[in-house]
Amino acid sequence: MMTKPIGLYVHIPFCEKKCSYCDFYSFSADETTKEAYVNALLKRFDEYREKYDCKADTLYIGGGTPSLLNDNQIQRLVKKARDLFLTDNAEITVEANPHSSLPEFLKAAADVGVNRLSFGLQSANEKELDFLGRSTTPKELENAVKSAFSAGIENVSADVMLGLQGQTEETLSSTVDFALSLGVKHISAYILKLEENTPLYKKRELLTLPDEDETAELYLYLCDKLTSRNTLQYEISNFAFSGYESRHNLKYWRCEEYLGIGASAHSFIKNKRFYYPRDIGAFLNGCSPVDDGDGGSEEEYIMLKLRLTEGISFKEFEKRFSHPFDEAKKKKARFLNEKGLVNIDESGFSLTQNGFLLSNSVICEFI
Repeated sequence: MMTKPIGLYVHIPFCEKKCSYCDFYSFSADETTKEAYVNALLKRFDEYREKYDCKADTLYIGGGTPSLLNDNQIQRLVKKARDLFLTDNAEITVEANPHSSLPEFLKAAADVGVNRLSFGLQSANEKELDFLGRSTTPKELENAVKSAFSAGIENVSADVMLGLQGQTEETLSSTVDFALSLGVKHISAYILKLEENTPLYKKRELLTLPDEDETAELYLYLCDKLTSRNTLQYEISNFAFSGYESRHNLKYWRCEEYLGIGASAHSFIKNKRFYYPRDIGAFLNGCSPVDDGDGGSEEEYIMLKLRLTEGISFKEFEKRFSHPFDEAKKKKARFLNEKGLVNIDESGFSLTQNGFLLSNSVICEFI
């Protein structure tokens, strides 16, 4: 049996409609398909419990829109995960979007132990929401958060997006103020990326997006504003009040083990990476996951850890890889410290906010 608890991820690929920027594996489905998919997930739970004999202290049900499942389906999934995998103190997160039956769904979820929710706000500005193809209004999200609190789930996260057409510091500020006024404990702030095969990508020549400098200014403005509101930045894109950091997502960035179940879900177990194809039909027919090679290398560890404000601990690195951190890389870190991109001392090093803006280039210096 694995001695350290892993993270458990379940992918629910169902959405009412596709947002114009979204490249996640998701689509609309009828109730028969949803039920068949839930049953397939439950079967895989049993198979993996027998194979790995492991415990998990986080469960993240993402998508798609998991809140499109009915009350019985979400309860069966969480109950099975708790029976087979979860520790008593597990963080159990469900992604959700507002809809008419959401209050009942949230109560059903809370009744089986769901204790964290992630809502896709993206913006509180009507024009920005239209640009993203989002149908959820800020008022609907406000009601959804109230429903979460009424159900007894007080750990709520909201997604915010940067670099949108027409976005300014003023509109971004109003979005952040709105999210915090709802009482959310966590904000994930992502810079818009035009993914291939999305509606926004296909009309990219017609868009007027902020340039790199303007987007950088929006990012730094957001960081300063959230810091002034007593949230802590713990990762490039993630901010939380103390004690409300996403325990599940921290597993990814700390290069810890996790098991993903569902179409398109990825796993990292025993230094091996594997994933299920983006094909619900294949998953329903019992397909095996695809081998994605070895994981947990020094380069991968450095790349992921430098996404966190905690950065690289030299002592932790040596314990993990049985040798000291490379002196040449320390020299690079000291050089980048002079450029204002890295903080370094005798215990380790991390990226600054300006370093986060250039994270791809900075991290490449070490890998």
